[in-house]
Amino acid sequence: MSNEDTGDGQDSSGSIASEGGESTFTVIVAAVANLGIAVAKAVAGVISGSSAMLSEAAHSLADTVTELMLLTALKRSEKPADEDHPLGYGPERYIWAMLASVATFVGGAVFSLYDGIHTLTHGEELGSPLLSYIVLAIAFLLEGYSLRTGIKQVRAEAARLGAPLGRYFRLTPDTAVKAVVMEDSAALVGLLLAAGGLLGGQLTGSGVWDGIASILIGLLLAYVAWVLGRSNAQLLIGRPVPPEMRAGMREELLSADEFGAVLELTTLIQGPAEILVAAKIDLRDGKTTAEQIEWACERAEQRLRARYPAVTRVYLDPTPGRGQRRPAASSK
Repeated sequence: MSNEDTGDGQDSSGSIASEGGESTFTVIVAAVANLGIAVAKAVAGVISGSSAMLSEAAHSLADTVTELMLLTALKRSEKPADEDHPLGYGPERYIWAMLASVATFVGGAVFSLYDGIHTLTHGEELGSPLLSYIVLAIAFLLEGYSLRTGIKQVRAEAARLGAPLGRYFRLTPDTAVKAVVMEDSAALVGLLLAAGGLLGGQLTGSGVWDGIASILIGLLLAYVAWVLGRSNAQLLIGRPVPPEMRAGMREELLSADEFGAVLELTTLIQGPAEILVAAKIDLRDGKTTAEQIEWACERAEQRLRARYPAVTRVYLDPTPGRGQRRPAASSK
């Protein structure tokens, strides 16, 4: 027997999700900030001849492309379930988010590493760094505001769930917000590295410091791309809800008088506000009618959804206990 509900899974206390509207706003803020910063860095990099500034321009451009992909992911994953996709489009966000992490690696990390190595091997002509310093200062303020928006959302979600901030950030299925926070954090570190490269070149007259800064920016972007790629890969493959949440689901199921044991519990995160629950239930011995079983399953589903609003689909299968199972009849 299965019970299904394809509600919208709005978030509240007890879920693992974050609000879609908040995520969209956070990504839009980051995209607008990064697009303006990318242009300013590119101009400053050409005028000053700084490879670190050009690497930072590639960094911001890659972030802009990433955020456009994340916006696409948020939009497409909101499509309702249909006949061809009965479980909805939630996992599609992780495909686009995975492509976004690839864009971060190719568009930012590879270019930065190449530009840094080229500077170390061929040298560079250093121009006036004044414009670069001004651009870096403005970029730092804009990136800081974008990061503040992302962290504010993460903190609110962690507080709503009563979860430690670090644990929530590590396990959150809202990889769009996770990407914004990680990329903005990396951007602030990258700006400091670029400033250090400019200062080192200004004090020594050598472009080595600028090349080293560019390589470090590339390594930083490669790490961010790897972390985000791994997070999205886990969700694409199929990740269950946390152990304490599964324990709570077992508790809710066993609170039904008709249910004697939960033989098997399978959970699957399909999106930040979409959780699928499937369970094999051993009914208590006694004369339980089909109608009683149906209502017991219905009440169990309601309790699960009341405690965990992100649960959108529930499938309950009344199954004999292992000691009660009969061998299948053989056909001759």
